[in-house]
Amino acid sequence: MGTVTDRHFIAHMMWDEVARHIANGAAAILPIGAAAKQHGFHLPLDTDRIQAEFLASRLAERIDALIWPTLNYGYYPAFVAYAGSASLTAATFEAVVHEIATDIIGSGCRKLLVLNTGISTLAPVERALARLDAGKVMHLRIHEGPRYRRAAEQLAEQSHGSHADELETSLMLVLAPHLVEMARAEPSPAIGDEVPGPLTPSDVNSPNYSRSGSYGDPTLATSAKGEILLAAMLDDIREQAIEFVADGAAMQQPPDAIRSVSR
Repeated sequence: MGTVTDRHFIAHMMWDEVARHIANGAAAILPIGAAAKQHGFHLPLDTDRIQAEFLASRLAERIDALIWPTLNYGYYPAFVAYAGSASLTAATFEAVVHEIATDIIGSGCRKLLVLNTGISTLAPVERALARLDAGKVMHLRIHEGPRYRRAAEQLAEQSHGSHADELETSLMLVLAPHLVEMARAEPSPAIGDEVPGPLTPSDVNSPNYSRSGSYGDPTLATSAKGEILLAAMLDDIREQAIEFVADGAAMQQPPDAIRSVSR
């Protein structure tokens, strides 16, 4: 289930091929997924990128869209105390998203779906897209669909979590099992109340202390949970994307096609 096909990624196309797809009405997908962000002792730093590109590939197959290169640096301030993790400022990240999205729309794509695998990135992406035509851009938040939320609530056994935890590790056991080192999975300490702020691998007195970098209990992850979560997530984003791309599509069709539809 974790196979990614290349045929929709513009990075593997020539520019005139991209132009033909755009002229034929193709929508665009901009995946956002970190490639330099710690995910505990058991998951690779590009966990978010892997998820973003898989989801974008499956979505593009359904709506026949073009996939732009993944934006794999972003606003990830909670993880910078861990080696290899990088974060842009919120303002820089917002500006980057806005400029890329503006260029994609400006190239002639009638619709743009920004597929976001992050949490701290949600607000900057919202601000970036708010300055564009709302009829042309949609922010796909992969964890917020009703099916995924329902599945997560039913499956989760951990007391808390949101990063390299039971749920994310279960997804990765489906998407890239060869990259998951379950023997190294380590839960974060139990907490009383969640306290905003960055995770720390060294300050044992901090409410956000996590030696491994996980926030939750990845030891509870299974591929069976991952299959259910992934199916729910895909159903959510496909439904949103199909409705968004279809909105106004008749306006883009040539007159003969519109008459044919009206009959």
